[in-house]
Amino acid sequence: MIMYCGLNKNTKKFFLICYLCTDYTLKMKKTRNFCIIAHIDHGKSTLADRMLEITNTLTARDMENQVLDSMDLEKEKGITIKSHAIQMDYIYKGEEYTLNLIDTPGHVDFSYEVSRAIASCEGALLVVDATQGIQAQTISNLYLAIEHDLEIIPVLNKIDVDSAMVDVVTDQVVDLLGCKPEEILLASGKTGQGVREVLDAIVERVPAPVGDPDAPLQALIFDSVFNSFRGIIAYFKVVNGSIRPGDKVKFVSTGKEYVADEIGVLKMKMHPRKEIPCGSVGYIISGIKSAVEVKVGDTITHVNNPCKDAIAGFEEVKPMVFAGMYPVETDQYEELRASLEKFQLNDASLVFEPESSLALGFGFRCGFLGLLHLEIVQERLFREFNMDVITTVPNVSYKVYTTQGECLDVHNPSGLPPATLIDRIEEPYIRAQVISRADYYGPIMKLCLDKRGVLVNQHYLTADRLELTYEMPLSEIVFDFYDKLKSISKGYASFDYHVVGFKEAKLVKLDILLNGDPADALSTLIHADHAYDFGRKMCEKLKELIPRQQFDIAIQAAVGAKIIARETVKAVRKDVTAKCYGGDITRKRKLLEKQKQGKKRMRQIGTVEVPQSAFMAVLKLD
Repeated sequence: MIMYCGLNKNTKKFFLICYLCTDYTLKMKKTRNFCIIAHIDHGKSTLADRMLEITNTLTARDMENQVLDSMDLEKEKGITIKSHAIQMDYIYKGEEYTLNLIDTPGHVDFSYEVSRAIASCEGALLVVDATQGIQAQTISNLYLAIEHDLEIIPVLNKIDVDSAMVDVVTDQVVDLLGCKPEEILLASGKTGQGVREVLDAIVERVPAPVGDPDAPLQALIFDSVFNSFRGIIAYFKVVNGSIRPGDKVKFVSTGKEYVADEIGVLKMKMHPRKEIPCGSVGYIISGIKSAVEVKVGDTITHVNNPCKDAIAGFEEVKPMVFAGMYPVETDQYEELRASLEKFQLNDASLVFEPESSLALGFGFRCGFLGLLHLEIVQERLFREFNMDVITTVPNVSYKVYTTQGECLDVHNPSGLPPATLIDRIEEPYIRAQVISRADYYGPIMKLCLDKRGVLVNQHYLTADRLELTYEMPLSEIVFDFYDKLKSISKGYASFDYHVVGFKEAKLVKLDILLNGDPADALSTLIHADHAYDFGRKMCEKLKELIPRQQFDIAIQAAVGAKIIARETVKAVRKDVTAKCYGGDITRKRKLLEKQKQGKKRMRQIGTVEVPQSAFMAVLKLD
């Protein structure tokens, strides 16, 4: 038909390009990229299950609860740890639309996963539990989405529950978003009520992706996984241009070039495609073997026709908690390095660098977003890579100013310069938001004051719901703040925080000595006012955990040269006088003296084995 139109060569070419562009534009107009954001346990994954059922993405046979939570650990703990991408096809008013859903975690420790999901979307479902109302992480994730100019669709979930407060929570959402009550969708992830209306709203309200199909390829990598058979698989969103199998591609930040062996879309399994068009989400397999070659937030482009600029990715991750990880078997150091590199592909919020310890040998100093993140990493290393590791006492990062005017970042108490060279130490402070019932106002205030918190603001969201804003040191909330908050509020209080900067603090280094030798893995930086209590509790706890030896073990807590607490693990003793039945007392004394000399010699050559449970026990001192 084009051949017989009677137009010249150039016009024909122009006509052909226009035809292709129209096809691309049509595909983009019928694509919707959205994520689900909410506070922990508000029903994101269950709502995603119903969407997969309604769009027939999964058969009834393959369906199970929280199907996108593919890790055993996610199912056991009932939380989402990784964000998961999946494509659905939905018929709306007789036309087929492609919906790319990214399900995100709700826990504050995994907020980095949420930021990556938001960078790949144009819209977000803000899910609020109708029985609990707006919680702290709801507000935090909402602000993150608004910063990226996402279209927000509010959804009240769990409306089928008897204790649902639909009218009250609707008013809360209206106050928060400034939307009209009729714009809020009512749904139940459990029964499926209202879920079809949610899918309709996604098509109607979420804007189609914008981009130039004819521009050079620009694709943002938002996640990657390691496959032992196929190498590293990168997940990306095409912002401009398109990508086909066999294309020569380049990763902008690393400068590495590859051939796209296979590209495709993400359903419950990977589905290869001939092309991933502009605005769509997909995966690429190109035989990448080394973990350091793929960086989450990097840009993929063509080698022959590269883009001018890389896409502005998302913020670099800032670890909040640091801990040492050491292999139980010292010869497994290289295996631990390889495992951490592969793990980092799937979890870009983990950072690590080599370090060594006198007690534990060679290992890595790892940075985490919180204590739950640390626990999950340790558990996943054991399950997925068969790596059993010893974790040292977690601590936060400090800024140390020396008398020479230098500023040092210290992640480890053993990296602290001598006390004579320290001018001042600054510790990170956070702004914490606690939302709770007014009944628990008193106990929550006491807890925050005990943790050196300063009240910044308080206001009532409703007649019986209160929001408290505190500034407090990050080191005080790292260990047990969240658990205590849940206990004193009977599970009602919700908590969220963000770092606001560093402030000067009166900190001292607390050392634990075992028979006079410092156990550097148990050292910690602590506020001077809390050092005595913490040192005494640690000595008492270690006395319970360290097994008895053939000699006395002195456990001491020291600040500098001053011993502030001591406990002794008594030696296991044989009754050497049992065979002496009468006779001169000097016989018994001689045997006891001989035993005493043997114990003394044994103490000089014996070493104290500290069990792994002791390293984590300091977190549960209360």
